[in-house]
Amino acid sequence: MTSPSQRSTPSPASPAAVTIRDVAQAAGVHVSTVSRALDPNRRQLISAEVLKQVEAAARRLGYRPNRTASALRTGRSNFIGVLLPDITNSVFPPILEGIEASASARHYFMLIANVRDAANGKAVLERLLAQQVAGLIMATVTRDDPLVEFVTATGLPTVLVNRADDSGRLGAVVSDDRLAMKFAVDHLAQLGHTHIAHLAGPQLSPTGLGRRQGFEQALRDRDLPPGQIVECTAYSREAGRVAMQQLLSSAPRPQAVVCCNDLVALGAYDVMHAAGLRVPEDISITGHNDMPLVDLVAPPLTTVRLPHRELGWRAAEMMFDLILGKPGLASTVVLRPELVIRASTAARPA
Repeated sequence: MTSPSQRSTPSPASPAAVTIRDVAQAAGVHVSTVSRALDPNRRQLISAEVLKQVEAAARRLGYRPNRTASALRTGRSNFIGVLLPDITNSVFPPILEGIEASASARHYFMLIANVRDAANGKAVLERLLAQQVAGLIMATVTRDDPLVEFVTATGLPTVLVNRADDSGRLGAVVSDDRLAMKFAVDHLAQLGHTHIAHLAGPQLSPTGLGRRQGFEQALRDRDLPPGQIVECTAYSREAGRVAMQQLLSSAPRPQAVVCCNDLVALGAYDVMHAAGLRVPEDISITGHNDMPLVDLVAPPLTTVRLPHRELGWRAAEMMFDLILGKPGLASTVVLRPELVIRASTAARPA
């Protein structure tokens, strides 16, 4: 015979064993009400009072949604995909931070894919589709990118960030590259520089082309002679070194150089130092992006600051509007950059 002290008391159900029916019973509502209340896309259909009641019951029971089962049932998950061209580039952490802020407010999570080789883009995207992602944010698009047509055909809610699609088929959130180049050229012209060169980004990239065109237009607006332009093979320090070496090997030597991004500008610094030239005494240098620590290099870099976190946040907000089926055509949101003047630019010697 078992004594009372030997009898075991039933333990509460583990979170994995708690079902949506248990939550409904504890909250005193129908199962469908719980389903809507716990779905980020449908919770607005539930009154605040009932929503609070359901959430309290779910917390009390330790309920955890089965995301896999939900994805299989609905054909979507609470994951969004993000495609990056270079996860090591310091431009992208603040963009991801903005995306995450928007996603977490809706109880969504990011699946981040690094696509260094554009040829692998379709395979990576297919893997994300297999994960039933609810939407996609792409920072990888190139000019005439076949991936745009592919993702458009899938019907997956997709938004571009930091780069726009020339065809206008997908919405995008970008910074004003032409205005950024105007800021840089105007600043150098005001310092007395008349022979200004440009280390341009890859011309297959919409940002590379846009910044080059903005640079050329800014020179025309100032009635300055056409500047020397050298195209970089990538947005990297090494590519900046190669391009700057090419630029210095041709005559005449420029008085100032507008670089397509900060990493390229640092590559230009390397070549200048190796050649015994001084920044800005011999050549003024400007960058683009205002990435972390460029204020600590010698000399601190004059650059164009972009609102990276807002780029990511706005792109995610646009994508969630598409997920929710809000009406509206694909549009491009253009955010304003600002020039940050530091010690890498100076007045032309008399």
